[in-house]
Amino acid sequence: MKSYKDLDIYNLAFAYAIEVHKASLKMPKFELYEQGSQVRRSSKSIKDNIVEGYGRRTYKQDFIKFLTYSHASLLECFSQLEMIDELYEIPEIKDLRKKYDLLGGKIFSFIQYVEKNWKS
Repeated sequence: MKSYKDLDIYNLAFAYAIEVHKASLKMPKFELYEQGSQVRRSSKSIKDNIVEGYGRRTYKQDFIKFLTYSHASLLECFSQLEMIDELYEIPEIKDLRKKYDLLGGKIFSFIQYVEKNWKS
């Protein structure tokens, strides 16, 4: 790996954050700065924590810590998407929930890989 951009989990998280951003703008105006803002921030936090962890990759435990933060942000984002899906009819949300569910598994698997195989 030459860059965090070589990580599949980063590229997916980045693409999904763009999708979440666009979908959240379809929410009612009164939600743009409440639920909309929260889901946008949590979706962007997933990719940002992957990047920060990668920047600290020479320290295995730091890398794992930030990957864990990334996974936790994903769970928060998923929870926000569930609420939005329940409250509003935004077709993209169901697809995003599926995508984030799969990404959560990939991040979890990558954490396990780093735990077992990463050299500090």
